[in-house]
Amino acid sequence: PPFDAKAAKHHQQAWADHLGTPVEITNSIDIKLTLIPAGEFQLGSPDSEPDRDEDETGHLVKITKPFYLGVHEVTQQQYERVMGTRPWEGKQNVKEGTDYAASYVSHDDAVEFCRRLSKQEGVEYRLPTEAEWEYACRAGTTTAYNFGDDPSKLGQYAWYIKNAWDVGEKYGHRVGQKLPNPWGLYDMHGNVYEWCQDYYGED
Repeated sequence: PPFDAKAAKHHQQAWADHLGTPVEITNSIDIKLTLIPAGEFQLGSPDSEPDRDEDETGHLVKITKPFYLGVHEVTQQQYERVMGTRPWEGKQNVKEGTDYAASYVSHDDAVEFCRRLSKQEGVEYRLPTEAEWEYACRAGTTTAYNFGDDPSKLGQYAWYIKNAWDVGEKYGHRVGQKLPNPWGLYDMHGNVYEWCQDYYGED
């Protein structure tokens, strides 16, 4: 790193070739996952970045093992197929549909979803750590966003307050409708909150 999109894809493919595995896989409930290579990055942000919080001090983090990550949020249909429940049903700020992001899912629910899916698929599924999530989100970039530093482009990559909440669309949107980051991950900025395995901490 830092990568542009072409270099990031080449890096992914090189790791896939090294491991003898495809870059993308799709499981039995149509969750598509992409390979995230091992590597290192600066977690946090530089002092010069606008709107940064005081606890975002940058420090080097090494991701020692490659892993697969879902290319977008779990959809309502995928969640219901595994859990048999619809926690978003009847709640505020929800639009229902098969490819809308699942919402009103607790951390315990997300962990249980992974446990049941692991049993169903015969391979381990888990939530990413906070470091893994940020590493995957950045995709080798060092800019404020994974598409650069220009906030005027955010609407091309994310559902957020200006193109959703402020225009009356106060709900989690259909997944994968915006542009992906260099590693092919969608909705890493905006749409719905995403759970991580561990808690937020200063270290």
